[in-house]
Amino acid sequence: MRSICLTLPTNRHCPDTITALGAEAAHAADHFDIDVHLLVLDSCPAEDRAAHADALRLLPDHPRITVHHLDEAAQRDFLTRVTARSGSTKPGLLLDLMLPDGLSYGACTNRAFLIAAALGCESVHRRDSDSRYQSMDGCTVFPVHHELLSLGARAADAVPHVTESTLTGALLERRVAMVGSSFVGELSVDIARIRDADPDVYRDVVSLWAPEDWSAERKHALVEESFTGAGTEPFAADHALLTVVDPMRVDMCNIAFHGATVAERVPLPPARDTIGSDYFLIHLVHDARLPGVLHNRNIVNYHTGERRTGPGFLAYQTRFAKFLLSMLYFHFVYDRMAEAGDALLDEHGRARPGAVAALARESTGLDTGENVRRLDALDTAYRRLGGRYADVADHLAGRRAHLLDEARDDMADFALLTEAWEGMVTAARATPVELPEGQPR
Repeated sequence: MRSICLTLPTNRHCPDTITALGAEAAHAADHFDIDVHLLVLDSCPAEDRAAHADALRLLPDHPRITVHHLDEAAQRDFLTRVTARSGSTKPGLLLDLMLPDGLSYGACTNRAFLIAAALGCESVHRRDSDSRYQSMDGCTVFPVHHELLSLGARAADAVPHVTESTLTGALLERRVAMVGSSFVGELSVDIARIRDADPDVYRDVVSLWAPEDWSAERKHALVEESFTGAGTEPFAADHALLTVVDPMRVDMCNIAFHGATVAERVPLPPARDTIGSDYFLIHLVHDARLPGVLHNRNIVNYHTGERRTGPGFLAYQTRFAKFLLSMLYFHFVYDRMAEAGDALLDEHGRARPGAVAALARESTGLDTGENVRRLDALDTAYRRLGGRYADVADHLAGRRAHLLDEARDDMADFALLTEAWEGMVTAARATPVELPEGQPR
């Protein structure tokens, strides 16, 4: 019987989300011949962790669901043992990249990848704490249903389980590496208030994540599409498309990756305090022409209050600025991956970490002039907005050189982690996951 890892990384109070995740795990176990490891990676303060533990204890017992609730101390213990066994000459650096002192969207998911490998799981199914499931006719619409119908199967064998397919020829012999959908509700990046305050400034700001040499028309199209997900239309009926999935059509709050093909081969960039750093594998799957399923069980996205007031607002806007700077390097890597195509895969149809690491390392030699101009444009836009956005501009101006260096160094860290990833996955498979005292089961 195969095992899967349904995971929720969180740094915020979310017992209701955990309860809903438990219901999704039960749906998976009741409808498929699988064991479910429900993994909550908890970076919250003690009071919130206790509330999460209570929510997990209240989940109905199920013979094929095992709950793992790991605080950062337990995660660090596991990762310390993994990095020591990985064969790397820099285990301390790898540990810092896996559990950094600061927020990292990529690192929290990388931890789930390694723990899933340790638990013997074939796939990782990720959800976010600031989202919730849709329902129809009183029934919750769980994405895991589509994920388990196809993920890891030969694409040709997945055809009966989808509504339609665009794949032909040799692509049908490859494994389904990713199944995902998007979201409805609020923008995925919390910048709607910029749009409401000044649509022209919004267009100027959002266009900064495009390559500098794009035409005005392409940038305009990107702005119109960016961060909107699947819009606001509620779920009405299932639809699933077997295809090479467009990265703009899926979101990391609603995604599943096959381990042996992708997640155990290449990690996510571990950049700190950078929005969007966890979307890399979506692009890799696309550029390598690995099959995927795009379904429409979209998750409802919403934003929590800490991003909009006081220090939380400044921190979030800084993460957004770092996202814009990261795109200089990511666009370079994405373009080269698109050119490489099938060369990104080995003879078994699995992602080649060496090819990805080489491109990431090459990108660190790029001239930073484009990013200097990005910061100039962002400064102008935020000062035009005034108020607390002007305060953000002041903050970014004071860290200008540091931000430019960080964006480059983040890619160097990604290259290093990718080079070490196979050894870390192998070590994880031989490393038991030790649960803190008081685990419910």
